Amino acid sequence: MDGKGRWIDNVFVERLWRSVKYEEIYLHAHETPKQVDQALSKYFGFYNTRRPHQALDQCTPDAVYFGSGQFKQAA
Repeated sequence: MDGKGRWIDNVFVERLWRSVKYEEIYLHAHETPKQVDQALSKYFGFYNTRRPHQALDQCTPDAVYFGSGQFKQAA
Protein backbone atom coordinates (compact mmCIF):
# COMPACT_ATOMS: atom_id res chain seq x y z
CA MET A 1 0.00 0.00 0.00
CA ASP A 2 1.20 3.45 -0.79
CA GLY A 3 1.20 5.86 2.07
CA LYS A 4 2.67 9.04 3.38
CA GLY A 5 6.35 8.69 4.09
CA ARG A 6 6.85 5.51 2.11
CA TRP A 7 10.53 5.49 1.11
CA ILE A 8 10.13 3.86 -2.30
CA ASP A 9 7.86 6.65 -3.56
CA ASN A 10 10.82 9.03 -3.81
CA VAL A 11 13.49 6.68 -5.18
CA PHE A 12 12.97 7.51 -8.85
CA VAL A 13 12.81 11.26 -8.31
CA GLU A 14 15.90 11.18 -6.09
CA ARG A 15 17.83 9.26 -8.76
CA LEU A 16 16.78 11.76 -11.41
CA TRP A 17 17.92 14.75 -9.36
CA ARG A 18 21.19 13.02 -8.48
CA SER A 19 21.87 12.65 -12.21
CA VAL A 20 20.93 16.29 -12.83
CA LYS A 21 23.23 17.54 -10.08
CA TYR A 22 26.26 15.41 -10.94
CA GLU A 23 25.97 15.63 -14.74
CA GLU A 24 24.98 19.30 -15.10
CA ILE A 25 24.79 21.54 -12.04
CA TYR A 26 28.08 20.64 -10.31
CA LEU A 27 30.02 20.71 -13.59
CA HIS A 28 29.07 24.23 -14.65
CA ALA A 29 29.22 27.55 -12.84
CA HIS A 30 25.94 29.24 -13.66
CA GLU A 31 25.82 32.95 -12.95
CA THR A 32 22.08 33.64 -13.03
CA PRO A 33 18.82 31.73 -12.51
CA LYS A 34 18.10 32.27 -16.22
CA GLN A 35 21.29 30.40 -17.12
CA VAL A 36 20.30 27.55 -14.79
CA ASP A 37 16.86 27.39 -16.42
CA GLN A 38 18.38 27.26 -19.89
CA ALA A 39 20.93 24.64 -18.85
CA LEU A 40 18.26 22.45 -17.26
CA SER A 41 16.05 22.70 -20.35
CA LYS A 42 18.97 21.63 -22.49
CA TYR A 43 19.94 18.83 -20.08
CA PHE A 44 16.43 17.37 -19.88
CA GLY A 45 16.25 17.38 -23.67
CA PHE A 46 19.51 15.40 -23.71
CA TYR A 47 18.37 13.17 -20.83
CA ASN A 48 15.16 12.15 -22.60
CA THR A 49 16.29 11.93 -26.22
CA ARG A 50 19.98 10.95 -26.35
CA ARG A 51 21.16 9.60 -22.98
CA PRO A 52 20.90 5.79 -22.79
CA HIS A 53 19.50 4.39 -19.55
CA GLN A 54 20.68 1.13 -18.01
CA ALA A 55 17.23 0.34 -16.61
CA LEU A 56 15.77 0.70 -20.12
CA ASP A 57 18.20 -1.71 -21.84
CA GLN A 58 20.32 1.23 -23.03
CA CYS A 59 17.34 2.89 -24.76
CA THR A 60 16.32 6.48 -24.21
CA PRO A 61 13.12 7.37 -22.33
CA ASP A 62 11.64 8.88 -25.50
CA ALA A 63 12.35 5.71 -27.49
CA VAL A 64 10.60 3.59 -24.88
CA TYR A 65 7.68 5.96 -24.35
CA PHE A 66 6.99 6.54 -28.03
CA GLY A 67 7.55 2.89 -28.91
CA SER A 68 10.55 3.16 -31.21
CA GLY A 69 12.91 1.42 -28.76
CA GLN A 70 13.52 -2.28 -28.40
CA PHE A 71 12.80 -2.29 -24.67
CA LYS A 72 11.99 -5.75 -23.34
CA GLN A 73 9.61 -5.79 -20.41
CA ALA A 74 9.90 -8.49 -17.78
CA ALA A 75 7.38 -11.27 -18.23
